Amino acid sequence: MKTKVVSLKNNEDFKSLLKGRKLSNKYFVMFYKKLLKKNSNYLNISIVTKKKLGNAVQRNFCKRRFKNIVNEIIKKISLNFNYSYLILAKDNALKKDAFEDLKKTMFTEFNKIK
Repeated sequence: MKTKVVSLKNNEDFKSLLKGRKLSNKYFVMFYKKLLKKNSNYLNISIVTKKKLGNAVQRNFCKRRFKNIVNEIIKKISLNFNYSYLILAKDNALKKDAFEDLKKTMFTEFNKIK
């Protein structure tokens, strides 16, 4: 069964998620909260970058990098689909040599949530 990754759309969803639990490290801040609606086929995850991070090219690069790692996490770890996740990227995530460390960090953070 293929899992579909869906991002949040409503402002209310973001606000309620920001009131949830929080994990922070040098690459990103992750908020997560249990969902009211239970769709076991969909993973609610949103990746957000600030305008301070850089121009549009850099911000999109950062988002693609995070999405790539999230797809690997879905394949290797059994994520809890009853949660909704919000990832806020930090400046360190853009560094060229930081990809492997970012990957390890994301795996450990998602393992903490399990």
